[in-house]
Amino acid sequence: LAPGLAVPIAGADVDQRAPSPAAPDDVAYIIYTSGSTGLPKGCLVSHRNAVRLLVNDRMPFAFGPSEVFVCAHSFAFDFSIWEIWCALAHGASVVIADGATARDPAALLALVRARRVTVLNQTPAAFYGLIDAERAAATHDLAAHLHTVIFGGDRLEPAYLRAWTALYPLAQIAAVNMYGITETTVHVTFHRLDEADLASGRSAIGRPIPETQVLLLDAAGAQVPLGVPGEMWVGGSGVCAGYLNRPDLTAERFVVREGRRYYRSGDIGRLGADGVLTYIGRNDKQVQVRGHRVELGAIEHWLLGHPAVEKAVVTAGEDALTAYVVSAAALTAGALQAHLARHLPMYAVPSRFVRLDALPLTANGKIDRAALAVADAPALPA
Repeated sequence: LAPGLAVPIAGADVDQRAPSPAAPDDVAYIIYTSGSTGLPKGCLVSHRNAVRLLVNDRMPFAFGPSEVFVCAHSFAFDFSIWEIWCALAHGASVVIADGATARDPAALLALVRARRVTVLNQTPAAFYGLIDAERAAATHDLAAHLHTVIFGGDRLEPAYLRAWTALYPLAQIAAVNMYGITETTVHVTFHRLDEADLASGRSAIGRPIPETQVLLLDAAGAQVPLGVPGEMWVGGSGVCAGYLNRPDLTAERFVVREGRRYYRSGDIGRLGADGVLTYIGRNDKQVQVRGHRVELGAIEHWLLGHPAVEKAVVTAGEDALTAYVVSAAALTAGALQAHLARHLPMYAVPSRFVRLDALPLTANGKIDRAALAVADAPALPA
């Protein structure tokens, strides 16, 4: 399959296909991603892209044939590409979790224990559920075999990991944050979390893996200075061929700059003086509220600073912000507003707070923001 070539797959007689060796730039697989728009787009990922991932992800890890990975994600989500093929590339074992097990934190932990899994990949939102399940477990013996938890697919809030590291210090089970995008073949950066990350609350994503470049650019396409937020443009041999049958969108998102091809991610990051990239959020999560530009991720960050708030998501409606919180304590909207007002301008303080037992997740383990809008839960009292 040549990049950009549409072929009718449904109903095709695969036995009639003429055998031919695959070339490095032929498409290895197509995975559909909706991104932030909700409109599915088929990413054309080549053999070269995929091999780059498997070869260069070896660099920061010391995986070998004794490892046991668990594939706990849908084959339609590119996390599964790394879970399966990274393991096989190292001669390691892969345990396939069925859909029901993958969606049940207690059941997934039982599988991890029973099969003595050593490497676990999770989206942050799904892992927060695993933390709750592990806190309720009778024993805390995972460190006997599990040595690495790898995060990706969404923003990681280090504050959420404090309950986990109270059970398993980072010296026992490493926590690694790997920012990545389907269009750039799963992984872009690598960062092993330390105690400073947990204390600072920054969502550090680290440094690019080999054969990958990340530029931070402003709206005019100029590189931003250290410490200044900018859109992340990702280049290197992981950048895929584009979108299936979408030449207009491919031309918009995959661009050439100074002779190199980049994917415009729409994600906002900041480079620190220490050379570590921090993920801030999506540029489409910056919303206008009452004439002011508001970053929803910043509000969520400060909400998590309240000692009674376990999880938080903020959404924007017409001229109003709503905060959804998970908490075991008796909270009032006034108390949370007062807390936020100490850190944020009043226009960035939500006017409505809703308490949930748990945040809804998509099939891929990310927070389901669409489901929040129809959540049948009363607002917190003033």
